[in-house]
Amino acid sequence: MGNLKISQLVTPIGVVGVVLVLVVPLPAPLLDLLIALNITGSVLVLLTTMYIRRPLDLSVFPSLVLVLTLFRLGLNVASTRLVLRDGYAGQVIDAFGHFVVGGSLVIGLVIFVILVVIQFAVITNGAGRAAEVGARFTLDAMPGKQMAIDADLNAGLIDEAQARVRRADVAAEADFYGSMDGASKFVKGDAIAGIVITIINLIGGFAIGMLQRGLSASESLETYSLLTIGDGLVTQIPALLMSVATGLVVTRATADADMGTAAGAQLTQSRNALLIAGGAAIGLALVPGIPKLPFMMVGSALIVAAQRIRAQDARLAASAEESAEVALVQPQPDSTEVLLEQMRVPALEILLAPDLVDLVGGPGEHDLLTRVRALRRKTALEMGFVLPPVRTRDSVDLPHATYAVRMSGVNVGIGQAPAGRMLALGDGLDSLPGTTVTEPVFGLPGRWIPAELRHDAEMAGATVVDRTSVLITHLSSIVADHAARLLGREDVRVLNEGLKATNPSVVEELVPSLLTLGEVQRVLQGLLAEGVPILDLARIYEALTLRAKSSTEPEALIEAARLAVGASIVERACSDGALRALTIEPVTEQTLLESLRTGDPGTMLALPPDQVERLLDAARTEVQKAEASGKEVVLVCSPAIRPALRRLVALAVPRLPVLSYSEVSQTSRPIDTVGVVGVRHALAT
Repeated sequence: MGNLKISQLVTPIGVVGVVLVLVVPLPAPLLDLLIALNITGSVLVLLTTMYIRRPLDLSVFPSLVLVLTLFRLGLNVASTRLVLRDGYAGQVIDAFGHFVVGGSLVIGLVIFVILVVIQFAVITNGAGRAAEVGARFTLDAMPGKQMAIDADLNAGLIDEAQARVRRADVAAEADFYGSMDGASKFVKGDAIAGIVITIINLIGGFAIGMLQRGLSASESLETYSLLTIGDGLVTQIPALLMSVATGLVVTRATADADMGTAAGAQLTQSRNALLIAGGAAIGLALVPGIPKLPFMMVGSALIVAAQRIRAQDARLAASAEESAEVALVQPQPDSTEVLLEQMRVPALEILLAPDLVDLVGGPGEHDLLTRVRALRRKTALEMGFVLPPVRTRDSVDLPHATYAVRMSGVNVGIGQAPAGRMLALGDGLDSLPGTTVTEPVFGLPGRWIPAELRHDAEMAGATVVDRTSVLITHLSSIVADHAARLLGREDVRVLNEGLKATNPSVVEELVPSLLTLGEVQRVLQGLLAEGVPILDLARIYEALTLRAKSSTEPEALIEAARLAVGASIVERACSDGALRALTIEPVTEQTLLESLRTGDPGTMLALPPDQVERLLDAARTEVQKAEASGKEVVLVCSPAIRPALRRLVALAVPRLPVLSYSEVSQTSRPIDTVGVVGVRHALAT
C-alpha cells in the first residue's frame, strides 16, 4: 500500500519540480544529480520499449514523452543560467565538454551536429511519420475490428467478457496511436529547441566572456564554447534515446515475445542466409589489403550459428512428424465436422453495405451492437424468450447505403440508412433537401435529410430519427412479426430447464408424460404468433397439463394456454386504462358459429368468398375509424370461433388482436365498445 501511494505522488511532484527548475536557480551539484537522473531515465525508457510485446503494454508512453521532454528543457534552462552566470555548470557538463570531446571545440561541434542530424533528420522525422500513418490506419480499421469481435461473439468463439476486453483494447489502441501522433511532435520540438538553445549559449557566452568578464576572444570562445557543447551533448544524448524509443514504439507490431527474442528468432530463421553471409565475410578476408582477423571472426560466427540452426531444424522436423500423426485424428478442413460448422445458418443476421460499417462501434446509443443487445434484453423481458444472437457483418453485394435483415438465410427486411443523413417523418418536408422514402415499419412518408438540418426539420414539425434507430426499429418489428419462427426447439428446452429449476412438479407432470417438447414448442409458437408473451410459463404449463388429458390438438392447447394468461393479454391490449373493443353483431356471430368446420389446420369458417370479403371490409372499416380517432381496439367474439376468426381477420388487418369473451371477462378494466362489425345483409344472401 505504501509503494502504491509513493508511485501516485512521484509524477505530480516531479512535474511541479520541473516547473520550479525553470524559474529557480539550481546549485551545480544538484544539477549534476538531475542530469544523471535524466540520462538514466532515458536509458530505462529505451530498454523498456525493447521488452514490451505490444505498444499498449506501455500505454503511458505519450504522456511520459511530454514529461521527460519538459524535464530536459528545464535542465537546459538551469544549465544555461549557470554557464552564462558562473562560467561553470557542474562536473557532468564539464566532463562532457573536456573529456568526451577531448577538449577540442571542433570535435565537440562535429559530434553535436552529427547527433542533431541523426535525431532530427532521421529518427524524429521517421517516428513522426510512422505515428501519423499508424494513427490513421488504426482509426480506419476500428469498425472492421469491432465487427470481427461481434462475429466471434455470435459464433460462440468468445464470451461477453472477452468481447468487452477486446473492444476496450481496440479503443485503447486507437487512443494510443492518436496520442503518439501528438507525442512525436514533442520529440521534434525538443530537437529544434536544443539547437536554438545551443546557438544562444554560444553567442551569449562569447559576448559575456568578453564584455563582462574581460576575457580575450580566444579564451571566451574556448571556455563558453566547450561548456555549451558539453551542455548540448548532455541534453541531446537523452533526447536521442527518447527519439529512438518513440520510433521503436510506433513501429512495434504486436508479437508474442519481446523485441530481442522476436528479432533473434526471425533473423536466424533462414540457415541458408547465415551460410551465405558467413561465406561472404570469409571471402572478403581473402581480398588483398583487407584485415583478415575481423572478417574471419564474423564469418566463422555466422557459419557456427547456421550449423546450430541445422540441428534445431532437425529437432523441429521430428516434432512436426509427431504433430502430423496427432493431427491425423483431428478434424481436417474438409471433414464432415468442419463442413457442418460452416454450413450452419444464423437464425438472425444483419447485413450492412460497406458504407454502413460505421454504424458498428459508434458512440453511446448510436452503436448498433449496443442497441442490438438492448433489443435482445427487451425481447426477453417482454415476450419471455431469449432472442438468438444477431450476427452482424458487411456485404459487398448490397447496394449503396442499404441494409438487410436475414432470418435463417432468407431476407425478411431491407432498408436504407445513408451515411451523414437522418430520417425526417411528417408533413411539410418539401422545403428540405433529401431523398423521399417510405418508413419501413409504419409506412409513413419520410425524407433522408442531411444531419446538420435536424434542427430545421424539427422546427418544421417533423420527427427526426437517427440511422441506428431506424435500423433497430425495423429489426424490432421483424422480431415481433416472426417471433414464432425464432423460437427453436433448443430455446424451448432451455425454457423448460429453467422452469424445472423453480417448479419441477409442473414440468414433470407435463413433459414428457402428456406432451413432447415439440408439442410444447408448437403451443408456445402459436402464442407468440398472436403477440402473446410466454413470460408466465408456469401458468401456461398448468393449463396445458389439464387440457392435454382430454385433447392434444394444437388449437385446443393454445386456447387453453391463452385462457390461463387471459388477464395479461387483456392488460396489454388496454390503452389509457380501458379496453376499447369491437364486437360482432349477434346475427353475424350466430352465422359464423353455424359455418364453423373442423379441418387439419384447426377450425375454419366455411363462408362464400363474397361474404368473406364483406366481413373483412366491415372489420377494416371499423378499425380505420377507431385509428382515425387515435384509439387502439380489439375484436371480441365467442370462444368457439376465435381461432378461426383470428386467422380470417389476419388477412385484412394483421395487427388487430382477436380476444374471446372468456379472456375479456378476466379483467377488471372498464370495457368501452367503440364499434360493431355487422354484415347481416351480406350473410343473409
